[in-house]
Formats: sequence, structure tokens, C-alpha cells
Amino acid sequence: MAAGYAEILRTRYAGRLLAGTLVGRLPNATAAIAIVLFIRAEGGTYSLAGALAAVYGVANAVGQPLLGRLVDLYGQPRVQLPSAVLSALGMAGFAFTGPDSLGLAYVAVGAAGLFTPPLEGGLRALWPSVLGKEEQVHTAYAMDAIAQEVMFTVGPLLITGCVALWSEQAALLVVNVIGLLGALSVVMSKPSRAWRSAPREAHWLGALRSPGLIALLGAFLFIGMALGSITVAGVSYADEHGGDAVYGWMMAALGLGALVGGSVYGARQWAGVPERRLTVLVALLALCYWPLTLMPGAVAMTALAAVAGVFLAPALACAFIIVDRHAPRGTVTEAFSWLVTTFTVGASLGTAAAGPVVEWGGTRWGFAVPGLAGAAALLVLLATARALALPADSAVVAGSSESDRNGAVEPGFRAGHQA
Repeated sequence: MAAGYAEILRTRYAGRLLAGTLVGRLPNATAAIAIVLFIRAEGGTYSLAGALAAVYGVANAVGQPLLGRLVDLYGQPRVQLPSAVLSALGMAGFAFTGPDSLGLAYVAVGAAGLFTPPLEGGLRALWPSVLGKEEQVHTAYAMDAIAQEVMFTVGPLLITGCVALWSEQAALLVVNVIGLLGALSVVMSKPSRAWRSAPREAHWLGALRSPGLIALLGAFLFIGMALGSITVAGVSYADEHGGDAVYGWMMAALGLGALVGGSVYGARQWAGVPERRLTVLVALLALCYWPLTLMPGAVAMTALAAVAGVFLAPALACAFIIVDRHAPRGTVTEAFSWLVTTFTVGASLGTAAAGPVVEWGGTRWGFAVPGLAGAAALLVLLATARALALPADSAVVAGSSESDRNGAVEPGFRAGHQA
């Protein structure tokens, strides 16, 4: 298992691009907790902290596909570096303004979210030109999904460590400086500077004119809802079974399950088309959410949380392949950015939905939300199977420079994102 990942990391620029992207995304991964801690330290209310975090999230969801489209049009450095600087300046402005001037605080946080660089989509667009082999790209997608789990575990620890050593304001500034350095590392690399998107057909819908991509986004909206609702139901469970420590162990177990599942999934090559494989993975993901409604003791519940996370990273890795297969010509970064946005919006909707459900029906019904959301994701995939299926007459052609079910010859691996 380790040999496949090590082979990728030994490839020139691969380790730098992966590490730089993860570090560059730290401000985004930690924004919510950093904003809440800072506002509370400044004497603001939880309602204000939540509103500011929501503004950041909405702005980020809007900005990712728009910036992704600009990357496809103008290249990575010309878009990602200025946006990373503007995002960091926005959060720095918020750190120095605080809640004293609410108007400026909302504008600063909104700007920070809106200009967050689409590093995640950019990395997935770079993998084919860096690695060159289809099987390695698929493994890299799995490694990418695994690394995200590490980032979302390490990020909050970094924030709390900065708070303990200095202050909440310092935590905001330090994380954004680190993120800016990560983005700089990516855009100054040779693959990022050389990458060019394939020529694209002018269309206002951009990547969204692909029916297969729309179907995938619909499914992952519900998967995001499942993940978001677990965080709320987990808090309710922890309040009844031991407090914050139990909640922390449950969330860590969820991430550990994803790490294990993603590692095993990426260690081998899978037969068959990824669209069918994703349907199986989502079915297993939905099935593994339901045992959480049993609500056993804290130790057993932590184990169930680990099981619930096992198929998340494999589903994400499989989705990355499908995005690459279905994105219209010249829209690959935008397409990946739409997946990020949809997943983020889904998580927010899940968080919003689980709260009233817990208050109305209790914790058990709160844990039913991810199971229902997972089932809804499976139904979307089944109902849109025809849209997800590639044309019957499409065949892989060696040396093709583009994979585009909406016009290109090769429906599988993109080997030529670099002009």
C-alpha cells in the first residue's frame, strides 16, 4: 500500500504540490473555528460569530467556481496568487477590525471567503501532467482525499495551539500567512506555471453544461449534508455521554475511518467504470451511517463513527475521477471547484437541518439525518445513471489530449491539460 503512495511522492514536484496545496488551504479549513474563537475573545456573541462564519462560507462557495473558471482561462499563477493575497488581506483586516465595526468586519470576512484561491481544483488539474500515468493519477486522487482528512484534523489543533501560545488574533494572522506561503509554493512551481487548460467553447454555463457533472454534484450535495449533520448530532450525543472529550474522540474516529478507507482504496487498481463503483461506495457509505442511530456507550459509539467514515474518502477519490471524465473541454478547474462548493453547501445545509431535528425528535433522529441524506445521494446516482454513463461509442484513444464526454475523443484519462 505504502509503495504506491511513495512512488507518487518520489515523482518530481508531486510532494511539493500536495504539501503546498494542503498548507495553502489551511485558512479555509480553519476559518469557521478561528472566526468563532476570535469573536468570542473580543466579547462578541455566538450569534455574531455564527453569522460571520456563515458569510465567509457563502462567499467561499460563490468564489470557488468563479475563480476556477478564471484559472481555466488565464492559468494558475495569474489567478491563484492575487486571490491568495486578497484573501489573506481580508482576514488580516478582520483580525485588526474585530467586531467594533460590524460593517467592515462583514466586508473583510466576505472578501476573505470570496477570494480563497481554488488550490484544491488546481491540484487535481495538475496531477495528469505531473504523473502521466492513469493508474498513478487515480492513486493520487485517493491520496488527495486522505490528505484532506489530515488537514481537517491538524488545522483546528494549529488554531488552538496559536491561541494558547499567543492570542485569537494571532491565530487568524499566523494561519493566513502560512496559507499564503503554501499558495506561493504551488504557483511558483514549474507545473503550475506551465499548465494551460485545453481550448474551451464559450458558454455561460461553463462546466455546468455537462449532465453527468450535474448528476454528480446533486449526489454530493446530500453527502455533504450527511457529514454536516453528523457534527451536530455528535454534539448532542456527547452532551449526554461525557461532554467535549467524547465529541472529540467521535470526530477523530470519523476522520480515522476515512483515512483507513482511503488508504486501502487507493492502494489498488479497480476494474469497471468509476460511475458504477461510486454507486456502490455511496450505498455502503449510507448503510454505515445508520448504526449511529443505535447510540450505544461512548466507546462503541466511537467505533461506529470510525465505521461511518470508512467509505467517505474512497467516494471522494472516485468522484474526482468522474469529474475529470465529465468536465467539458477547458473547464477542469472550474468543474473540480464546483464539487468543492457543492460539498461545502451541503455540509452547511446538513448542519442547519440537524439542529431543529435534534430539538424536535432527540439525538437518535439527529443521527437519522446522515442516513437519510446518504440514501438520497444514492437515489440521485441511480436516477441519473443514464446521464452519468459515457456514450456507448466512446473508446480510449492513446495519446488523446483531452477527455470530454461533451466533445472530446477520449472519455477516460486526461493526459494533456498542459499545453
